[in-house]
Amino acid sequence: MASTPFITILGPTASGKTKVAVALAQAINGEIISADSRQVYKGMDIGTGKDLDEYTIEGQTIPHHLIDVRNAGEEYNVFAFQQDVDQALEGIEKRGNTPILCGGTGMYLSAVLGSYQHTKIPVNNALRDSLDTFSKEELLERFNATPQQGLSFDTSTKKRLIRAIEILDYLAQHPQDSKSENTPKSLIFGIDIPREVRRERITNRLHKRMEEGMIEEVQTLLSQGVSPDTLKRYGLEYKFITEHLEGVWSLEEMTKRLEVAIHQFAKRQMTYFRKMEKDGHDIMWINGMLSTPELVSLITEKIQSHST
Repeated sequence: MASTPFITILGPTASGKTKVAVALAQAINGEIISADSRQVYKGMDIGTGKDLDEYTIEGQTIPHHLIDVRNAGEEYNVFAFQQDVDQALEGIEKRGNTPILCGGTGMYLSAVLGSYQHTKIPVNNALRDSLDTFSKEELLERFNATPQQGLSFDTSTKKRLIRAIEILDYLAQHPQDSKSENTPKSLIFGIDIPREVRRERITNRLHKRMEEGMIEEVQTLLSQGVSPDTLKRYGLEYKFITEHLEGVWSLEEMTKRLEVAIHQFAKRQMTYFRKMEKDGHDIMWINGMLSTPELVSLITEKIQSHST
């Protein structure tokens, strides 16, 4: 990772974080790095809520990165995201601007903020094959008997337990790789809005996007050769609309189910952010019901107080 200190703006879907990030970027000469696992794909615009018009404020287009960097259907993962962020940070640093990481994909945010600094550790297929014969209880016993080196791991599934053991095994043999001095430091701001407001925004936004042609967008992707299974893996809008086009759901039933799924997704996002806090990330939550100028003023004051 580059050494540039940067700002992070996170929040659940429909919290208004992009609008805040853009206004902040204008105020502090910043460039935005999107932390959204689906906005990286070209042609997935309405369903992912790119709203590229939001990046222009008072006639000025704010530089933004990691949007439309892959064709729909191409492979993209946390490791590729880390590499792309590294490149973006280096360019922003050379231009003398302030990086602003903005998004709601928890795993991508964690990949940059340090919780996933060991994703580059290679796969050990031989070790995985041997561990696969163990029960989850046996794996957990082995994991607990291994020095943790001050790291935290998600051990909720057998697959994640095996990966955790794999990482610890590698670091025991390559202790120099456990260092993470190059992980950039960030001031993290969370946009907090009342649950009922979030739910209302999600509902209104869903109907607006349907009117703007979200179903037609999915039809276009299918006609371009993106497989139905791939679109379903992208989840939410792409999953339910593809199933609607396949005849699984009527338009009315699909819309109802999709709305519920987005509400549940927003709840999971907040749960992940709380986990980030438990993992040691200091998230400064700010009232998302304030006006954009008020939010920008509040954030810039906090930035200044941390720099003195």
